[in-house]
Amino acid sequence: MTYATTRAAIETVVRLESARLIAGLARYTGDIGLAEDLAQDAVVAALEQWPDEGIPRNAGAWLMTVAKRRAIDMFRRNRELAKRYAQIGRALEAEGVGFTPDFDRAFSDNIDDDLLRLIFTACHPVLSVQARVALTLRMLGGLTTAEIARAYLVSESAIAQRIVRAKKTLADAHVPFEVPGSDERPARLSSVLEVIYLIFNEGYSATAGDDWMRPALCFEAVRLGRVLAQLAPDEPEVHGLVALLEIQASRLAARTGPSGEPVLLLDQDRARWDRLLINRGQAALEKAIELGGERGVYSLQAAIAVCHARAIHAEETDWTAIVGLYGLLAEVMPSPVVELNRAVAVSMAYGPQAGLDLVDQLAGEPALANYHLLPSVRGDLLSKLGRDNEARAEFQRAAVLTHNERERRLSADRARSAAAGHDAG
Repeated sequence: MTYATTRAAIETVVRLESARLIAGLARYTGDIGLAEDLAQDAVVAALEQWPDEGIPRNAGAWLMTVAKRRAIDMFRRNRELAKRYAQIGRALEAEGVGFTPDFDRAFSDNIDDDLLRLIFTACHPVLSVQARVALTLRMLGGLTTAEIARAYLVSESAIAQRIVRAKKTLADAHVPFEVPGSDERPARLSSVLEVIYLIFNEGYSATAGDDWMRPALCFEAVRLGRVLAQLAPDEPEVHGLVALLEIQASRLAARTGPSGEPVLLLDQDRARWDRLLINRGQAALEKAIELGGERGVYSLQAAIAVCHARAIHAEETDWTAIVGLYGLLAEVMPSPVVELNRAVAVSMAYGPQAGLDLVDQLAGEPALANYHLLPSVRGDLLSKLGRDNEARAEFQRAAVLTHNERERRLSADRARSAAAGHDAG
C-alpha cells in the first residue's frame, strides 16, 4: 500500500471515528472544545505513526487511548485541573486501560450514550440556529471548517469563528454534557431534529450559489438521522424525520438535468428515484406510526412524500390524500409555507382556480413577503389558467427574489415562456 493510499485510508477512518472520539472525550473532560483539541492531537499522532506501523485493528480505540493519555499529561501540568485528572485516571483504571491499554475495551459500552450527549449538546437551544448547524457538522459530521464554509457559501474564517463562539457559549452557560431529563427532552429533541432537517434542506434546495443542490449535505443529514434513530429508538418523531429524509433523498438523482438545471417534481424521471431509499423511508414511517407518531410534524411530511413515492407516474399521484395530510399538518404546525404547499395540492386535486384562491389569501402574509416560491406558485397557476401576462410578472418577481442562480434561471425561463404564450394568444 502506497503512502498516499495509506493516508487516504487513515483519513477515512478518522472521519468515521471522529464523532465517537469527541463524544467519549467530552464525557471524560466535560468540555467539548477541549475534547476536540485532544481528538485532533490523537489524529496527528495517527498520521505520524500509522503510515509506518499500519492501521491498528481497533483504530477508534487507539485514537481514544492516545487522546486520554494526552488529557492526563495536560491535567498533570495544570494543577488547577487535578480533580479532573483524578477522575479520568479512575475511569481508565475501571476500564482496565491504564497505561497498557486493551484496545478492544477502550471504547466502552457508554459510547452510544456519549454520542447522544454530544448531539444534544451541539444542538443546545442556548446557541443560535446557525451555530448549532455549524457545530453539529463539525463535531458529529466530521466536516472540516473549509467543507462547511463551501457548503454554506461563507468564508472559512466566519465558520471557524462561529464554531469557536458556540463552544465558548456552551462553556460560559455551563451547559452540562448530558442527555436532558424527561421534562426537558421534548424541547431539546425538537432542536436536534430541526438542525438535521435544516442541514438536509440546505442540501436539497440551496439558498444561494450556482448549484441547485448540495447532495453532500443531504447525505450527511440522512446519516445523522440514522445515527439518532439508533440512539433514540423509542422517539417517534426521530423515525418520522428519518422517513422524510430517506424518501426526499431518493429523488436527488432525478432533480437535475444533464447540465445541472433543475427538474421539477412532476417532470422527473421516476425510474431514477432510488427505490432502496424509498423502502427505507416507508419502513421508518411505519416505525414512527407504530410508536404513536402518526400526527408528528415530520411523520406527516413523510406521509406526503410517500404519496409521491407510490405514484409510478406523476398523473397517478393521490392529490386528494395529500390535501388531507397538509390539512393535518396545518393543524399541528400552522405556517404560511404549509398553507402554500396545501394550495398547490388543492390545485392539483381540484383545479388551478381553487389553488389560486388559496394562494391569493396568503398574499399579505409577512413571512412570505420575500419568499420566492409564492410568486413562483402563483405564476404557475396563472399560466395554467391562461393568464400568461400576469404569470410572466410573477415569474419575473420570483427570479428577483431567489438567491440561487439555478432557480433564478428557471424562473426567468418560465417568464419568457409565459410571454411567448401571451404573444401567441
